[in-house]
Amino acid sequence: MATSSAAVKSTERESFAALLEESLGQSESFEGTVVKGRVISVDNDMVLIDVGLKSEGRVALKEFAVPGQQVELVPGDTVEVFIERMEDKNGEAVLSREKAKREEAWTALEKSFTDQLRVTGVIFGKVKGGFTVDLNGAVAFLPGSQVDIRPVRDISPLMGTPQPFQILKMDRSRGNIVVSRRAVLEESRAEARSELVANLKEGQVLEGVVKNITDYGAFVDLGGVDGLLHVTDIAWRRINHPSEALQIGQAVKVQVVRFNPETQRISLGMKQLEADPWEGVVAKYPAGARFRGRVTNITDYGAFVELEPGIEGLVHVSEMSWTKKNVHPGKIVSTSQEVEVMVLDVDPVKRRISLGLKQCLPNPWEVFAEKYPAGTELEGEVKNITEFGLFVGLPGEIDGMVHLSDIAWDRPGEEAIQEFKKGDQVKVKVLDVDVEKERISLGMKQLTEDTFEKAATTGGLRKGEVVTGTVTEVNDGGVEVSVGDGLIGFIRKSDLSRDRSEQRPDRFSVGDKVDAKVMQVDRAARKVSLSIKAKEVEEEKQAMAEYGSSDSGASLGDILGAALRKARENTTEEK
Repeated sequence: MATSSAAVKSTERESFAALLEESLGQSESFEGTVVKGRVISVDNDMVLIDVGLKSEGRVALKEFAVPGQQVELVPGDTVEVFIERMEDKNGEAVLSREKAKREEAWTALEKSFTDQLRVTGVIFGKVKGGFTVDLNGAVAFLPGSQVDIRPVRDISPLMGTPQPFQILKMDRSRGNIVVSRRAVLEESRAEARSELVANLKEGQVLEGVVKNITDYGAFVDLGGVDGLLHVTDIAWRRINHPSEALQIGQAVKVQVVRFNPETQRISLGMKQLEADPWEGVVAKYPAGARFRGRVTNITDYGAFVELEPGIEGLVHVSEMSWTKKNVHPGKIVSTSQEVEVMVLDVDPVKRRISLGLKQCLPNPWEVFAEKYPAGTELEGEVKNITEFGLFVGLPGEIDGMVHLSDIAWDRPGEEAIQEFKKGDQVKVKVLDVDVEKERISLGMKQLTEDTFEKAATTGGLRKGEVVTGTVTEVNDGGVEVSVGDGLIGFIRKSDLSRDRSEQRPDRFSVGDKVDAKVMQVDRAARKVSLSIKAKEVEEEKQAMAEYGSSDSGASLGDILGAALRKARENTTEEK
């Protein structure tokens, strides 16, 4: 009996050990797995769940929440939970609904990753280098470069909204998932691009989004394909930079201006969708009419003035001021300044309007000609000295010129101009005003009487007259003689005497008195040519005519002797 009892106890111990081992083994297999459980009760914010273990477990009610919806759980509902531990210090099973959802998600994500299928997720947070995405319970990393095809400045509109993503890589053991929204967009973009390019035609009107802005235009995303909107095709009015009219991300309506199927280059235009302001421009802006406009651009050669949006004209630098000829247009007008202009010419074919600024102001040359006619004496400042004369400032901010030949009567201009310097106040006389050529001729010598002209007209200094002068200079070529009021005449060597032997300049001395005949009066050169020889020849002819000729037998000496005697007698009688 004792033996039998011991055997029974031994068998019971072995059965209990097997059951315990089986129970422990099963419990170990439960931990870290997802199982189905039954909701026993819902108390405030906790849910009591029976998963078939020794004890129930509690799960926070919020773990069953779905974004945007209220939690609806009642006793008896079946739910899946993740068993973290069989029991805690309180003897309850440690369960997690979130981990169960994560495990479910991971299983589904692995399948999608293997099959290269898109998954749906929600961007819910921002981390260093990118963003976090909820993939139905599993948290994935979205790099900043994979958010969109182009850089996105503000991602807030994308957050909290379910969107498709492509899984780039995943590691379940480390719990890492990397996704891309850009890959999905590029794939959709490629499909849309093929369809768009196939149906694209010139003249077609499309809607797009400004993708990028450069100095020469803007690139517009047409939905999978980009087109260039050149700065000159944005608007009819002048636009210096595309950023004046567009900004990145702006939705615009454009027209296909040109399309090259081979290179797939698309040129777009916005202004083509508006009425052309140049239609009827000739009638609207006739030549000679005055208008007010705004200066939009200034260049080295002039300024552009906007007459109305889309209509600009050029005021050439030569048409900006009557008096300022060699200054930059920027010193006459400024950008955005409102000015009055006159239409000079309109070319609708080349879309050009020539404008004048000075034509709306009084012509200072016309004003000067009316106020200061020829003969008027004025005083002004020497503004500039050149090799051909002096420029003198006149009323009306204009200059007149005194030519070298009009500085002095008695001296060469090159010599007379040496007496002047910039800033000198001088008196001048108006000689001529040429309004068309914008020239005013002035004179200084005209303020005094011309001694040469006076002597030539009233002082007996006429061709053929015999004058008496004083030798002032003797040189190899002849003799210089002062005649009347300081005028200078010249006797060439060959004109010093009738006799060749007496044609020697050295027989004259400075201060000698000589009689000579005026041969030529050159008013332009202000020179008088004299001849003693011509005087002697003329006297000989007169003597021959009065006292006889060589044919009567009288010698030339006798004739001249008689002429001299008579001349002396006449002189004595006069005394």
